[in-house]
Amino acid sequence: MLSVSDISQWSGWFEEQQAAMLTELKNLVEQETPSGENEAIQRVQTQLGEKFARLGGQVDIIEGPKGNHLKVSWGEAGPDNPQILAVGHIDTVWPMGTLARKPFKVEDGLAFGPGVYDMKAGIVLLQFAMQALQQHNLKPARPFTILITADEEVGSRTSRSLIEAEAKKAACALVLEPPLENGAVKTARKGVGQFSLKIEGRAAHAGVEPEKGVNALIELAHQMLAINALNDYSRGTTLNVGVAQGGTRSNVVPAKASAEIDLRVSTLAEAQRIEAALKSLLPVLPEAALMLEGGLNRPPFERTAAVVELFNKAKALYRAVEPEVALEEGSTGGGSDGNFTAALGIPTLDGLGAVGKGAHAEHEQVLINSLPRRAHLLAAILTNF
Repeated sequence: MLSVSDISQWSGWFEEQQAAMLTELKNLVEQETPSGENEAIQRVQTQLGEKFARLGGQVDIIEGPKGNHLKVSWGEAGPDNPQILAVGHIDTVWPMGTLARKPFKVEDGLAFGPGVYDMKAGIVLLQFAMQALQQHNLKPARPFTILITADEEVGSRTSRSLIEAEAKKAACALVLEPPLENGAVKTARKGVGQFSLKIEGRAAHAGVEPEKGVNALIELAHQMLAINALNDYSRGTTLNVGVAQGGTRSNVVPAKASAEIDLRVSTLAEAQRIEAALKSLLPVLPEAALMLEGGLNRPPFERTAAVVELFNKAKALYRAVEPEVALEEGSTGGGSDGNFTAALGIPTLDGLGAVGKGAHAEHEQVLINSLPRRAHLLAAILTNF
């Protein structure tokens, strides 16, 4: 375990690496890795594996239908020696070809490009934190495992079990997703649910015998109002009917309609309450039928006492990295793989990536001079937990 003065002395080394970190970030951004583009993802994961291997890591490429996942370990965790787990993802929301119209660029101390903030900068921080340890002949305070997954942006369907298996062997989890815009790390995230509501009515001629029909769109309208009434902003509970559709022609009483519902909740108890309420919805129109599918796909990341303790340790370490600026914490309505680790009771610190803004947006950007500081913080955590 390093002293605060030892940590402070690293600042010069990290500052000297800023240009190299920017070069590595450029290299990653200029290799497009949209979710589902297996060949592109596998190529980059292989490259990353080779780089981490040179830093002393044991590399495993885990095949997945949405692209390969990368696992790198330093030391072996056991029941009496739990690991530190770092989680990130290589996939982005940007389709192949985005780079042609939105190339990597540096302007006014900012780096721009598809995936630069969410979250290729976070992967660069992992590389340079481990490079710092190697350079200074140090090792993480505990066994250390990195998971870089291939499908976070599409729900982590193939990587969730892998993340949870490694989390169960961990003393804490560090998530290299972007921080909040002011650089605050995330100590809470809402849980995310996705539901599909289907309505079965009965078709009829709208001009000749409309009374013989059961209008699925009218039934859907009733149900959307009932769903909207479940919103409770005081509890952080939001439901959004984001897509609704039905019918075939204006002169036909529609027999079918459907809606897609997004759910965000701050606690598991609230998720269970809302899910029960959705399953209890009843038809308003006689002979209409409802079919609800879906559920919670990312459990809430709740701010527990253990999470607060982990944050306070990181905050104290950050004083050695950046004496003039305090590390802050916050929460967000978006989900990440940190939801999975936190739901298992593993103290989780999210948003440890580079400072910037614009995740999933055209103006996505990273503050270049934050790269050394955030890598320095990560290295400090790894050597002091």
